[in-house]
Formats: sequence, structure tokens, C-alpha cells
Amino acid sequence: MRRRVLALGLAMTMVIGALAFTGCGKKEQKESKNAGPKELLTEIQERGTLIVATEGTWAPWTYHNEKDELVGFDVEVAKKIGEKLGVDVKFEEVEWDGIFAGIDAGRYDITCNGVEIDEERAKKYNFTDPYAYMRTALIVKDDNNEIKSFEDLEGKQTANTLQSTYAKLAESYGASVTGVDDLIQTIQLLEAGRVDATLNAEVSYYDYLKEHPDAKMKIAALSEDASLVAIPVRAGKENQSLVDAINKAIKELSEEGVLTELSNKYFGSDITKK
Repeated sequence: MRRRVLALGLAMTMVIGALAFTGCGKKEQKESKNAGPKELLTEIQERGTLIVATEGTWAPWTYHNEKDELVGFDVEVAKKIGEKLGVDVKFEEVEWDGIFAGIDAGRYDITCNGVEIDEERAKKYNFTDPYAYMRTALIVKDDNNEIKSFEDLEGKQTANTLQSTYAKLAESYGASVTGVDDLIQTIQLLEAGRVDATLNAEVSYYDYLKEHPDAKMKIAALSEDASLVAIPVRAGKENQSLVDAINKAIKELSEEGVLTELSNKYFGSDITKK
């Protein structure tokens, strides 16, 4: 009889323990689900590296120097932001059209590549505060006297990377856009007469002329308003802390005069002030 009582007590203890363990497991699973995805800033800090997508072919924003080193205004801005966040910066060189797909897929944390804020991108990404401002140049061959304004693009052919703001702007004025990989290919098509014009950053035009003074092209018109250059981050509450941290870094770099110094170094003027 006594053995039966002991056995029964032992069995009940095991059942209660199992139920308690199961209940605890369910509670932990529920808490894990409620916790949601880990913050991107936390992931970056834990791995100790900020992964930045950039083209590496768009001087003076991001390009290779004579030693084949990745340099440029955006390259140095990204490095300075990494320092402020207390992490290393790893650059992944990607063609323009693949940058945003990589950010969406989580392969890259951000891009620092002269990205302008437009309505479509603003709906999809959380943008940081602007760190640069630039006007758009309408560039044509030096003997082209037909195109004198953006309105004259109606029915014309332009060359630009297809997902760029410049391609969208050209299409808004009625132009057909030929897709290219970079600025060099764009200028080659323009000088060969295979396209009528291209749209690009005014500062990039002057930088190209500095290296290629005999280039047969000119600026036909400039946009009146400057566009805002900022850093896009994947949308989501879990990514807002990264946006806030980068905003803090941008503010400090501006107040310390670092952004102005880098702008003067690469553009010969300060494009970091509105």
C-alpha cells in the first residue's frame, strides 16, 4: 500500500513538472514572438560592421583612384558615420540597379551613393536627414543648340541608369531613356551621338570635365531647386534606431565641419549646406 502511495505521488510530481515545463515553453515562445525582429542597429553593433553598398564608378562620389583604391566623398562620409557608430565599415561594390534590391533582401545595411530623396523612394524607405544638396544638370553635346531646357526633352533620347532619379525626371519630360551602367558609358553614348542628352549631378559634370577637359559636351540647363541627398534604410520600426543613430552622426559631422571639409576636397565647393 505504501509503495502504491509513493508511486502515485511520484507520478503526480512528474505530471505537474511536465505541465509546468510545457507552460513555461509556451510562455517563452509567446514572449519570443512578441519581441519581434531584432533592431538593425543592434545587429550592426553585435557584428561590429556596417555593410555599405556603393557603385565605385561615380566620381567624385564613389570611385577608384590611380592605385585602384575605393575613394570618394560618399566613401569617406560612410567611414565617418561608421566611426560615430563605433563599428567598422565594409563596402560592397554594386551596379546601381542592384543596390536597392540588395538592401531589400538584407544583404546591405545601407547605401551611401549620392541617393536623392524622391516620392517613390520615400514611401518605401526610412531616409536619414540630408547630408548634401545638388542641382541636376541637363547635359548635351557641345554642338547641340536644339535642347536648351528640360521641356525640350520631349521626344528625345537620353542615357541614364534606369532606376535613378535622373531617368525618372527625363521620362517626366517626355524623353525615352537608354539604360547604362555608369557615367562613363553615358558620356560615351552622348559624344557618339547615340543619345541626345543625359541628366546628372552638376558636380559630377564638373568633376568629369576636370579629368577630361576635351570632352565634347556642355550644360544646357540646370534645375532651379536642389535635390536632397540622404541615406535610405529599410522601412520598419526595428530599423528606426539606426536612422536616429545616423542622423546623430550626420549632425555631429556637420557641426564639426567634417562634411564641409570633405565636400571641398572632392567637389571644390560646399554642397553640404542647403
